Amino acid sequence: MQDLRKQGKNSGDPGEEGTNYDIYQKCLVIRLNEELDHHNAIRIRDKADKLIERNHVKHVIFDFSGASFMDSAGIGVVMGRYKKVIFIGGKAAVANVNGTVDRIFRLSGLYKIIEKYDTVEGALNSLQKV
Repeated sequence: MQDLRKQGKNSGDPGEEGTNYDIYQKCLVIRLNEELDHHNAIRIRDKADKLIERNHVKHVIFDFSGASFMDSAGIGVVMGRYKKVIFIGGKAAVANVNGTVDRIFRLSGLYKIIEKYDTVEGALNSLQKV
């Protein structure tokens, strides 16, 4: 598969926030390079919401390859973005989830509504067919 960075448009300012936002067709990929916790939740939520609205995003993928922890505020961020896209026929997905975050997703029941993929590329391939 081609390098996704070349296909998508980078919509975020990497660096100070530690999270990158890329849009591929109608999929927003949120690449977490920091914990998804109460310290970062509001900033990530606000940036994602702006991008979803401005770019008519249908699907959201959270890439956890750079995040080793998520707390209840993070669950809220994921749930909120799921609620935003589900009303327009979209889906939410997670990729590159480590054991700690996977356990949080399982215990919270999020896997009942949010799909898990091994890679962002796998999630994009699946969601772009919807």
